[in-house]
Amino acid sequence: MTRTILTNARIVDPSQNMDETGAVIIEDGKIAAIGATAANALPSEGDIQDVQGQLVIPGLIDTCVHIGEPGGEHRETIASASKAAAAGGVTGLIMMPDTSPVIDDVALVDFVQRAARDEAIVSIYPAAALTKGLDGEQMTEFGLLLDAGAKVLTNGRKTVKNTLVMRRAMTYARDFGAVIACATQDAYLSGGGVMNEGLFASWLGLPGIPREAEIIPLERDLRLAALTGARYHALKLSVPQSADAIRAAKAAGHAVTAGMSINHLTLNETDIGEYRTFFRLSPPLRTEDDRVAMVAAVADGTIDIISSAHDPQDVDTKRLPFADAENGAIGLETLLAAALRLHHSGDVPLARLIDAMSCRPAKVFGLPGGTLAPGSRADIAIVDPDYPWVLSKDDIVSRSKNTAFEDARFSGKVLQTLVAGATVYRA
Repeated sequence: MTRTILTNARIVDPSQNMDETGAVIIEDGKIAAIGATAANALPSEGDIQDVQGQLVIPGLIDTCVHIGEPGGEHRETIASASKAAAAGGVTGLIMMPDTSPVIDDVALVDFVQRAARDEAIVSIYPAAALTKGLDGEQMTEFGLLLDAGAKVLTNGRKTVKNTLVMRRAMTYARDFGAVIACATQDAYLSGGGVMNEGLFASWLGLPGIPREAEIIPLERDLRLAALTGARYHALKLSVPQSADAIRAAKAAGHAVTAGMSINHLTLNETDIGEYRTFFRLSPPLRTEDDRVAMVAAVADGTIDIISSAHDPQDVDTKRLPFADAENGAIGLETLLAAALRLHHSGDVPLARLIDAMSCRPAKVFGLPGGTLAPGSRADIAIVDPDYPWVLSKDDIVSRSKNTAFEDARFSGKVLQTLVAGATVYRA
């Protein structure tokens, strides 16, 4: 038996309503004991590590990660994404299906799982395409994909335009007990737009995307979820009217949840500055008032999950005029550090942040992890919540460097990441 003992730890585990100083005892990759009681009864043998009062939390689970492999390995591979994840305290992630070829059949789901098993240092869970080729017209074989190991059904970056297809997809997904996770961007209202519609876009001379481009498809999907009884997750919301719609659907008892990227919780449209393409995102960065309102929606639990929305792009797709650049920014390595800004500002309690990035993702998508309860797999991040550092491009682990936080100052850094009790990253 292998045993690791973490002593003098501040353990924060929202799944157990725990915030206390104590020890974590890991035996054969699982949590054997935890908390103050564990500290009072330490085994006589084992690898003892004094964490000197730092945070010990459940490893993060990132629910929206785009990876180039297969087809775009120059942007990101499964191996490189896993290393970036480990550096950010992420012990598990859901990989979006918009690869080349699209993950819309059993062979591709199996490929991802085999590659993850052989090359990744964190857990990678494949999402399967909701429609073949992500074209929004013909549903994939839900049952076969789920049996093969897909954890969620999604059209990735694309919103399904055909309402009848979406209704049928929700009906079938309900029968399999699967979650449908959707981006909500109306292709017609957002077509041609490159940033938030408003005064700032006018100043920059750029075409805007109105809030309604997000709200209208979201409200349609919520009504279909109510009609079919499906489990529905809105992947990336950005405006308070969307949070209001989610809040109303939850109050009505529907099985809906919502996510949001850390970018939209910590940045706003003015960060675009002088046409900085690393800030061209989908949905677009919104106003400061929108950001503040959505932070409040995270704090009160209306927005369930915070993700990185990790979307690697290379110089050929980003070093272009703003209107011609691709959407997306990497974020696995900065997810926790950026989220801690909301803790330090007093806007979101620390336990709620950890819940949104670890406990809630595990619960919504039925994934291992998200807890430090005895018997669970020892997926752990050890964090110094006050460590000051600056993100340098040279320090980025991801194969792509298109971060929205280049040269950003952070307070809070992951010191060590463990997956099944084994250290996969150490600062």
